[in-house]
Amino acid sequence: MRKICYVLTAAMVLSSCGDKSAASIEDLIAQGDLEAIRAKKSEISSEQKNLESQLQQLDSAIATFAGNEKLPLVTTFAAEVQKFDHYLELQGDVKTKQNVLIYPEMSGTLQRVYVKEGQRVSKGQVLASIDDGGMGSQLAQLKTQTELAKTTFERQKRLWEQKIGSEIQYLQAKASYEANENAVKQVQSQLGKSTIRAPFSGIIDDVIKDQGTVVSPGPGAEVFRIVNLSDMYIEVDVPESYLGDIKKGKEAKVYFPVLGDTVTTKIRQTGNFINPSNRAFTVEIPVPNGKGSIKPNLTAKVNINDYTSEKAIVIPQSIISENAKGQQYVYIAADADDGKAIVQKSIIATGRNQGSMVEVLSGISDGDQLVSEGARSVKDGQKVEIKKEEAL
Repeated sequence: MRKICYVLTAAMVLSSCGDKSAASIEDLIAQGDLEAIRAKKSEISSEQKNLESQLQQLDSAIATFAGNEKLPLVTTFAAEVQKFDHYLELQGDVKTKQNVLIYPEMSGTLQRVYVKEGQRVSKGQVLASIDDGGMGSQLAQLKTQTELAKTTFERQKRLWEQKIGSEIQYLQAKASYEANENAVKQVQSQLGKSTIRAPFSGIIDDVIKDQGTVVSPGPGAEVFRIVNLSDMYIEVDVPESYLGDIKKGKEAKVYFPVLGDTVTTKIRQTGNFINPSNRAFTVEIPVPNGKGSIKPNLTAKVNINDYTSEKAIVIPQSIISENAKGQQYVYIAADADDGKAIVQKSIIATGRNQGSMVEVLSGISDGDQLVSEGARSVKDGQKVEIKKEEAL
């Protein structure tokens, strides 16, 4: 009977308080004092949070004493200090400085082609020959005349040294010999143009003119295209904001989507000019091509290392939440005992992110147990059950 009285008394008190509170709020609204209304709302919100906290404690106590405590299941992993590399992602095309068209240096019929497409050639190797138009026979005749002029000059020289004969005969023989020598060199130079040679070692990418074709120097007269696939590089435009971070020697990872292959290399050269049209500078990155599978104009994704921290804590983006103030936070499992722990909210400051991982600058220490699965459903100060530990 006494318990019933207590319950009825409490109900009457709550009812009375509720009526007074409702009346008070209505009066406050009727007065139209905005600051007073806001203050009242803040007061009620604070009371509500306090009541929710008390209800949570009571629910937990009831579950504990009743022997049927059900705790949220979460997984955790330990925060670890590690090296963190950030990469700037860009796109570029493969180029080579040795990709040239070979033109003839003299007119004539393409007499012989010695190479075919796809053939590897060495620097100076003969690729084709052009009909010299009898220049070879002319050279042979000149060489014979030169030998005769040389013999005559040597004899006149010996006679002149013995004071026999006239000086004019000696000088005439000398001039004739030197003139023939120059004529031979000139014809040899012209005859050398009838042979097309490789300017550097590489691969014959295209045989443009067929054997028997009449060729001549000038535009549209190219005979071969030769490419050197061993000296490939990628040139990319880097925004000027990265001028202090992107330097010669920095690591770069080059991925070729078509080949499904990645090459790790380093920056060979950085430009010294900011392009006013796109506010960027150029970076040259060499690409090793031992297999010969990388071709000019092949599209590539380039990741350049622009930031490195030797001692960083890196966590998944998925476990980070944000409050109404824009602050980022995570939950740390503290006071772990027998597979159970209390979660604590920790405000963090983040740095750069690489993919799904984020660098944490403050708010987390090495070894902290961070809540992974279940991080979105727990509350600060809540008791949880740790399902298992995960390692990053």
